[in-house]
Amino acid sequence: MSKIRIEGSFVASVTPFNARGAVDFGAWRELIERQRTHGTSAILFMGSTGEPSSLLPDEKRQIVVETLRLRPAGMKFFYGCTGPTAAQVIENVRFAQANGADGAIIAAPPYLCAPEADIERFYFEVADAVQLPLGIYNNAPRVKTDLHWDHLLRLFRHPNIVIHKESTTRVGQVAQILAARPDVTVMCCDSPNLGLVVPTMALGGHGTANMSGNIAPAEMTELSTPWSRAPAARFAKRYLELLPLLHFNYSAINPVAIKGLMRACGLPVGDLRKPLSGLDAAALARGWAIVRELGLDARYGYKLSSL
Repeated sequence: MSKIRIEGSFVASVTPFNARGAVDFGAWRELIERQRTHGTSAILFMGSTGEPSSLLPDEKRQIVVETLRLRPAGMKFFYGCTGPTAAQVIENVRFAQANGADGAIIAAPPYLCAPEADIERFYFEVADAVQLPLGIYNNAPRVKTDLHWDHLLRLFRHPNIVIHKESTTRVGQVAQILAARPDVTVMCCDSPNLGLVVPTMALGGHGTANMSGNIAPAEMTELSTPWSRAPAARFAKRYLELLPLLHFNYSAINPVAIKGLMRACGLPVGDLRKPLSGLDAAALARGWAIVRELGLDARYGYKLSSL
């Protein structure tokens, strides 16, 4: 059976909360519709942008059930199923599958800082136990475990592993993976400090797994179009234009900056959950100035709310 292939903009959604601090599914309906309108290919729920560590187990299950009811035709919904053990991850993935998810994204168990060989075996254990398409998130800055391309290329042979998201700074790693032509979608984080977007797309990458699409969905769709279908000059122009926004979005630990900027733009995302706190007014004013300079306020109808 051939693997599913996702190309383009894969947006890691924030988790919106209402005034009582509960998950706001009405707001999510609006946010999802914005992504559909502007060409997003897939959405990841409960990735690091979605504050998964602050969500209760019942809330995580409710998010799977309720957001899948909002899935537009033609868009893929993946769910962050990272956990401390393979057994917990398998349980999370099976729940997502039972409720109709298109796939799950998994990082190495956080805090453990396990050796790469142990994490390779962990991924194989999960992939062998489920029948849902899986993505590997090599997110060494967040979980400390960093898989070399040798580990990754072995994992990519598994029929259930369909996506690779790279969040290191190693262009050479991306090059080795793409040179091997594995049967997976190769994407990268949109952090400009990691510097992977341009080389990944230039070497034949399939898109970006990004958080900036929360605020600039059409622009990230354009930036994430494979170069086989997009002129390189247009990509370069858009990327250089968006650099100030990308840097702002990563100016604080994810999702502090992006969620604060979305709220400042009038989007219904609510507050961060404690212990995270928001940016100060001066920082948000800088973000709003970037939004205006890029013309995003006019394009999307953003209006400055109280900073």
